[in-house]
Amino acid sequence: MNKVHLLDLSLEELIASLAQLNEPAFRATQIWHAAFKDLSTSYAETTTLSKTLKIKLDEVIPWKSSVVLKSLSSSDRQTTKLLLQLDDGETIEAVIMRYARRNTACISTQVGCAMACKLCATGQSGFTRDLTAGEIVDQVLTCARLLRNESQHLSNVVFMGMGEPLANYEATLQAIRILNDPRGFSLGARSFTISTVGIVPGIRRLSQESLQINLAVSLHTADEALRSQLVPINHRYPVAEIVRACRAYVRATHRRVTFEVALIAGVNDSDAHAAQIAEALHGVLCHVNIIPFNPIAGSSWHSSTNERVQAFAHIIESVGYPVTIRQSRGTDIQAGCGQLRADETVNKQL
Repeated sequence: MNKVHLLDLSLEELIASLAQLNEPAFRATQIWHAAFKDLSTSYAETTTLSKTLKIKLDEVIPWKSSVVLKSLSSSDRQTTKLLLQLDDGETIEAVIMRYARRNTACISTQVGCAMACKLCATGQSGFTRDLTAGEIVDQVLTCARLLRNESQHLSNVVFMGMGEPLANYEATLQAIRILNDPRGFSLGARSFTISTVGIVPGIRRLSQESLQINLAVSLHTADEALRSQLVPINHRYPVAEIVRACRAYVRATHRRVTFEVALIAGVNDSDAHAAQIAEALHGVLCHVNIIPFNPIAGSSWHSSTNERVQAFAHIIESVGYPVTIRQSRGTDIQAGCGQLRADETVNKQL
């Protein structure tokens, strides 16, 4: 039989894999409970299995967990950034963000990213490979363990870390289904948010899923020429086409779309840019989330002033769109996507 990895599997797939080992279905339930309820990291920690079975499972259905290479906490203790090493030695990032009424994990879907967005440190580092569903699931479980140690629980997961989730569609959706399963981790579908730079076929495909997950689009500007500079995939999927796909998504799911705008001083933060966004989104059930730009090493760009952000938000709000201005978090620990990994890579080369 082909070797599979535990965290890649749904409960039904685990039952089928164990059946090939002549093990009863209740063994799968025991393992599932250990992984998703007890938040164990290996078969060795599972007290309900015999030593012989643990050895067999390690060989046939490996339980692979990432290693935390580095953990940095912000000065206010509200944000923790993790550098995780995968089984093949590659590294990815995950972030825990603590709020008054929720705890959110920001996780990665790829090692690196092929989108080459100019606003993102990951985009400047290039693409290595997709993550498996199990590697995505493992990040969430790692964050949940750290929160459990603080007597807290994980309430939300956002796919806003390294990589483009809709470019790794199957693994991302498999991970969500596994984590959503009420027999296991049981995180509600509405607690997941997929953030995309605008992969139109993925948006259309997502609109046909039965899961009520949230969709966010990293728009940044409605100026086609400027967006093509900031987000090169705009050459393939321009703003107009993305907005059409989002209209169809709303019609199919009856769920609003969040459009994210990272404001860069003197680049995309003028009144005219705000008016362009308001016009482009006309009639779309949506919410606009203005986020602080995280400075990137080697770039002269910096975040817009608070006054400019407020003026920008007011223009969009004045035509009836709800706007949130996200507070900057974790700047003292390089919480911007890809920054910690990039520094670690440089340090290894020195």
